[in-house]
Amino acid sequence: MMSLPRALALALRQLGDPRILKVLGKTALVTLALFASLGGILLAGLYRYLVSAGIAFSAELSGLLAIVITVLAGWFFFRVVAMFVLQFFVEDVVRTVEAKHYPETAHSLREIPLGEEVAHASRSLLRTVLANAAALPVAGVLLATGVGAPAVFWAVNAFLIGRELRDMVWLRHRADPAERAPISGGTRLLLGGTVVALLAIPFLNLLAPIVGAASATHLVHRAREKELHA
Repeated sequence: MMSLPRALALALRQLGDPRILKVLGKTALVTLALFASLGGILLAGLYRYLVSAGIAFSAELSGLLAIVITVLAGWFFFRVVAMFVLQFFVEDVVRTVEAKHYPETAHSLREIPLGEEVAHASRSLLRTVLANAAALPVAGVLLATGVGAPAVFWAVNAFLIGRELRDMVWLRHRADPAERAPISGGTRLLLGGTVVALLAIPFLNLLAPIVGAASATHLVHRAREKELHA
């Protein structure tokens, strides 16, 4: 089975491919537009709530509040939005990686109807929101430790994103609904954890979903090859 560092290295090498750059441009624009819209709605809603509650605050406090909300939203919502958007463009990434490294798998690639893509993306989004909401109390208890709370959210989102990236590739080649999904749990966790870390870094967070999808493509196909020749 291919190692995660090898899969990441191959994914990074292919970032210069014009087809990958095209997907990167589309996902970045849609992600930033959605993120900005959600941030504006959240800020406007909170402002209206505070005004209706009779809470007075200065322009300085308003600015501080906007900064805090932006940071918190960027920490959580950006990765949620980025992974949701990737669901609709991931096939282009998968096809590009497969065309170069796994051309023999083209015959097994199935077209996923838009309805199925929307349903999968919606379930993924719901899992992310519910899992992070469930992790909040645990993170709150560990907040005083300084590293406990971030570690909890890292673990939760690493698991979710690792599974999500695997499914983005595997579901496009799954011949039988009962077929066992490839890639071990540990590899999925490390892949998801790497993407979560990249999503926290400005500018690299735009590349993270693409790198994750390309890496997952390598991992899934090498795992399936190993199973076929076992």
